[in-house]
Amino acid sequence: MKLAEYFRPGGMGVLATAGNGGAVNTAVYAVPQIIDEETVAWGMTEGRTYRFAKENPHAAYLYFAPGKGMKGIRLTLKLKEIETSGEVLEAVRARAAETVGTKAGAAVKYVAYYKVVETRDLV
Repeated sequence: MKLAEYFRPGGMGVLATAGNGGAVNTAVYAVPQIIDEETVAWGMTEGRTYRFAKENPHAAYLYFAPGKGMKGIRLTLKLKEIETSGEVLEAVRARAAETVGTKAGAAVKYVAYYKVVETRDLV
């Protein structure tokens, strides 16, 4: 199954990051931008997730598909790069503004690209 086929409209996910000192952070995140079969991206604000991503490149994402049952996917991730401009960032900002509100779109300052190291079923 292609990576994009796991992410259906109406689902939600949790991105987990950890700082250098071992502190763990979890945050509700929208489905990622699928760049290719090995790369996903999310927009980020100046929050803890962004700060921890800069400190530690390892992260994980749990996606819960809409509907009955426990369908979804787990992604093990490694940060590739963070950008402060570009088409993907603009697309993320636009999607955030449309789905959450204009303030949310304006708050997105970065786009973080992650290599998908491993995929596993949710359960």
